[in-house]
Amino acid sequence: MSYVDEVIEAVVQKNPAEPEFHQAVKEVLESLRVVVEANEEKFRKDALLERLVEPERQFKFRVPWVDDKGQVQVNTGYRVQFNSAIGPYKGGLRLHPSVNLGIIKFLGFEQIFKNSLTGLPIGGGKGGSDFDPKGKSDREVMAFCQSFMTELCKYIGADTDVPAGDIGTGAREIGYMFGQYKRIRGVYEGVLTGKGLSYGGSLARTEATGYGLLYLTKEILKLNGKDIKGMTAAVSGSGNVAIYAIQKAHQLGAKVVTCSDSTGWIYDPEGIDVALLKDIKEVRRARLTEYKKAKPGAEYHEGKGVWSVKVDLALPCATQNELQLEDAKQLVENGCIMVAEGANMPTTMEATEYLQEKGVIFAPGKAANAGGVATSALEMSQNSERLSWSFDEVDEKLQGIMASIANNISDAAKKYGFEGNYVVGANIAGFEKVVDAMNAQGIV
Repeated sequence: MSYVDEVIEAVVQKNPAEPEFHQAVKEVLESLRVVVEANEEKFRKDALLERLVEPERQFKFRVPWVDDKGQVQVNTGYRVQFNSAIGPYKGGLRLHPSVNLGIIKFLGFEQIFKNSLTGLPIGGGKGGSDFDPKGKSDREVMAFCQSFMTELCKYIGADTDVPAGDIGTGAREIGYMFGQYKRIRGVYEGVLTGKGLSYGGSLARTEATGYGLLYLTKEILKLNGKDIKGMTAAVSGSGNVAIYAIQKAHQLGAKVVTCSDSTGWIYDPEGIDVALLKDIKEVRRARLTEYKKAKPGAEYHEGKGVWSVKVDLALPCATQNELQLEDAKQLVENGCIMVAEGANMPTTMEATEYLQEKGVIFAPGKAANAGGVATSALEMSQNSERLSWSFDEVDEKLQGIMASIANNISDAAKKYGFEGNYVVGANIAGFEKVVDAMNAQGIV
């Protein structure tokens, strides 16, 4: 049995009932096979892959808080500090009922390579809780966030581990967490990113993941002799990533005709109205049924179906494994030429392989959605220097980072004989930098 197969098998045995983590490890290691086989003897002797798939440390803790009726509620909190070879741990905090250790480990593992691809000095980590902020009052969210940070603050810091937002964790939640960290630790430092502008946040951070997705999509299309201008796109999701992906797509001359939430989806042949979407989702925190009320020309459909629309580009921006094999077949049938992942691992392995077999350009999340964490690292830089950069300065740096990622993953794929395979290219480019750092630092 090859070294890669041994490690994949060991991960499955050692981490039972964690299918998302198994999927992430398998996807990454399969595409690294060519690099590992070229260095198999040394990698095996140094147990390099075993060290790569085992988190440096992981925390699981109780989060008790009191709801508005005076009832005590108990949630579970997590933080997985996966790899610090190239910098302090960096990765978001996800607040969603689906959160468990396996999901946090899959996200943390992906984060190692995503952060490496940015070219910035940040390691991989992830955290969160099975708490659901939906339907909770501001006071209840504050009570949860303060309790969560009371425990988490023991393990993080500006030069140790710098969490950020993710699904369910926006500016409100980050603010409550930052306040509690400062209160307990007695220091004012850049320990969280995604902060409000009045207390150390960065301009363009809110837009960064969605904007970065489109900057990379545009660059990859250009590498393939195509222009994004005039293309139509389907976007899933209606959160932060989706909203700003739609906005930037329109600015670049493409037209996005779909978006979705957990109950249904919108098809608007005129192009999604970003201002209306922001009002529904960010101001009113309402369902997409409100979109149809405001725009009678749009269609609202219950359930799933975003990928059934005829488009040139598909941009999954909701959650893991949302784009499945049947969806991929529908996209191919409808003439889709590119899928770029705005969410973390939103495409199943079967769907990814099918799209690649059919010649669809595929940009994986660890490259395509790296704009968020890249701008988080730029926020860390501003905090360390006690400076604030303009929106245009940050946006320009973001464009440069995403263009660099596009070229690096293309070059890495070409170097190992996988030209045009950006999944392999992203994994190899991210892996090589981390391995160099791990080897330089000895067996740690």
